[in-house]
Amino acid sequence: MKTGRDIYNVVIRQVRNAAGQGGLAGLRRPGLKTRLRAVSCLVGTMCIATGSEAWAQVATTHATPHRHAPVRQAGAPKQQAAAPAGVTDTAAPEQIRVASSREARDGGGGMMRQETAPHAVQTIGKQFIEMRSPTSTALDLVKNLPSMNVSSPDPSGMEGGQIQTRGLTDLDMGLMLDGAPAEAAKYLNEDIDSENLESVEVTPGSSATDLPAISAAGGVMNERSRTASHKFGGMTDFSYGTNNMSREFIRLDSGEIGHTGLRSYFSFSNTHSRSWMGSGINQRKHIDFGLQKDWSNGSNARLFVSWNSEDFTIDAYPDGQAFENYKLTGQGYGRNSDPTSDNYWKNNNDHWNQIFLTAPIHVVLPAKFTFDLQSYFSFGQGWDASPGNNTAYGTNYSAAEGRNYTDFFLENEARQVGVVAKLGYDVDKHNHVSFGYWYENNQTIQSYPLSYTMANGSAPSPNAAAYQNTYSNETYGVSGVNAGYEVHALFIQDTAKYLNDKLQIHAGFKFVMSDAWDKGWNSAASNWTYGKNATPGQTVGRMGANTTEPLPQLSISYTFNNHHQIYVNAEGDYREPSANDLGWLTPVNGQKMLKNQYSIKEELGYRYHDKYVMFDLSLFNYNVTNRILDTYLGANQFAPIEGGNQTMRGFDAMIASRPIHGFSPYASFEYLHATQDSNVCASYSGTTCTDMVHAKGQQAIMAPHVMANFGLTYKYQGFFANAAVHYTGPQSVALDNSERMPGYVTDTLSLGYHFKPFMYAKSPTFKLNFSNLTGSIVRTGAMGAIYHAGTQGGYPVYYGAASALGRAAQGNSFMVEPRFTMTGTVSTSF
Repeated sequence: MKTGRDIYNVVIRQVRNAAGQGGLAGLRRPGLKTRLRAVSCLVGTMCIATGSEAWAQVATTHATPHRHAPVRQAGAPKQQAAAPAGVTDTAAPEQIRVASSREARDGGGGMMRQETAPHAVQTIGKQFIEMRSPTSTALDLVKNLPSMNVSSPDPSGMEGGQIQTRGLTDLDMGLMLDGAPAEAAKYLNEDIDSENLESVEVTPGSSATDLPAISAAGGVMNERSRTASHKFGGMTDFSYGTNNMSREFIRLDSGEIGHTGLRSYFSFSNTHSRSWMGSGINQRKHIDFGLQKDWSNGSNARLFVSWNSEDFTIDAYPDGQAFENYKLTGQGYGRNSDPTSDNYWKNNNDHWNQIFLTAPIHVVLPAKFTFDLQSYFSFGQGWDASPGNNTAYGTNYSAAEGRNYTDFFLENEARQVGVVAKLGYDVDKHNHVSFGYWYENNQTIQSYPLSYTMANGSAPSPNAAAYQNTYSNETYGVSGVNAGYEVHALFIQDTAKYLNDKLQIHAGFKFVMSDAWDKGWNSAASNWTYGKNATPGQTVGRMGANTTEPLPQLSISYTFNNHHQIYVNAEGDYREPSANDLGWLTPVNGQKMLKNQYSIKEELGYRYHDKYVMFDLSLFNYNVTNRILDTYLGANQFAPIEGGNQTMRGFDAMIASRPIHGFSPYASFEYLHATQDSNVCASYSGTTCTDMVHAKGQQAIMAPHVMANFGLTYKYQGFFANAAVHYTGPQSVALDNSERMPGYVTDTLSLGYHFKPFMYAKSPTFKLNFSNLTGSIVRTGAMGAIYHAGTQGGYPVYYGAASALGRAAQGNSFMVEPRFTMTGTVSTSF
């Protein structure tokens, strides 16, 4: 059987022969252009002819009208042989331009992509991203994938959100940008603007052997940034919407710089909005910079750098009691505008600056060798402010002094630096082997100072000496931690392809060695300096752990023909406590740290596709030991807890069609049976458990049995539209199943029109994006895990306009679907 490449070579020979038979007229022999068109379909490219209507078949001697003026080339022959009867020649030769189509693999308007990997992959394409609002984060874009349940507290995109996936959460996932560790889901928007995203890929049950991730039990979500254009130009957009949201974005492409092969882009965005619930103003400024260099032998080097600065109001996440009160009476639970209140929005805010950098290099070496080097770096610094009159850290002095207090979670440093080096070798035409080394160092330095609140009710900067707390010659001690880990890992992997690449086998093994630490300290407020760690100070506790984790992987796929593929995948993945997790553990000399979480996962999958439909089915089984869960303390702060063992079984299914008369439908479904396999101890007295939570046999926490999605995209000439609906079934939000959350439905709608180019505007576009069209008041996810319903400890919570001191949460706290929102955007490239 001849392949597409064989047919292509045959036709090219015919083209060359025809070129010698009457010049250009020979190229127009009846039937030849039809074969060329067929070949273009076979190789998945699009041929565009300028000049005459090059591929129109002519049955008479009448000339075919032209839509474009013919293109003349220098050095064209002055005389040409006469054309055969029935074929009309033009005054100039034709140019054939070949370009790949980025939408060739898309279905459902970009809501699904045709995949061939030997494991589950769920991908959102560029055409879907371009239909959504520019304020969308990666989390907003993947809401309709079958394995993803996403909760977002903010429609303006300045806060991220949370993920539930196959009974796990985003804290169990590797969240990556161009293969480098990105920010946590709650702050995912800090790394890149949506206009610079090329795709978002989710592998819910798999993690690449060479991926630098300390947490991949729940799979990987990888954002891919755009590559800089070869031509000078740019793109700009402006958005305005509900809650006084305004956003401006501009990007400039340098094009190829001289003849160096270098090209780059630079973008800037500015966003402003009000909180959708209660009072509050949010601001965000963001810069992205990309640089790429390509060499003729296939080597390339890329650089991506982003900077993000934001100030936003920390949302009041309601417990079940506050939510029901809002749903039944309309009484809100958000921040208020009363400067004398503990719930004043200017005394409940987040201030943060973040830098992110990744620089992958791929080098093609002689003798079938390749070398890859990926370095990455991120650094953040900032603070969260919350009312300090009922602080969890110190005595309430306000009654005696007549002054309010502000309590800070101050992160002087959140630093992550790492590198992956990999050497590859083509053993033969079937096998490619690579081995490498991964190093990462991650550290947080955080403290909890207490300051006087400013006279206008706003939180001061924690380094403002005039507001730092001292009272009646009594010094308030500042406590904090220095926590983190250092990872060394070795890996080896082989990818083999046989039977004309129909059979693909991937085997890999990674061995991770980690050294984690958690050191507590305190110092006198009068000697404490912003940005420094206990200078002077005293170490009050220390914990540490050296751990190793073996991570094997085996994947096999077989493609029967052009339409059918099956695959199996089995691997071990782990999660160790992050630096922030460690920062919330109380360091005690000699006390053991949390154990690493370990997962054994198996997948069995089937794929089908033809020119109309693509279908993907994935069956999975997970066994998780030493589950690590996070519980919400309040004020955007979380602490890790032990969650015992867990089993998850189920399947994901997705189906989509390519455009049929402009319509591209999409649907997906997940069934999940997740159970808790052990009881969990909520508190100890020494080594004796004093509160055993009877969780064994219960539905696993935050693991709904059913999720379903439906989407429909329509395109006609310049008009485009996309509608999507998501359903999540009921779920447990307490380990002992004593508190539950009902199922819910969310929806989105996008409408827009691409206008014809006008002057410098190459792609003028107007679009409207809507969310929560029905105005549903529903909870979309728990903020974290709790042991059981009832009064929760930790920080006090503040709701609504009342100025009274906060109370302990009654049960879990929740994210709520923001009310109906609409965003209008005008954009164009230039």
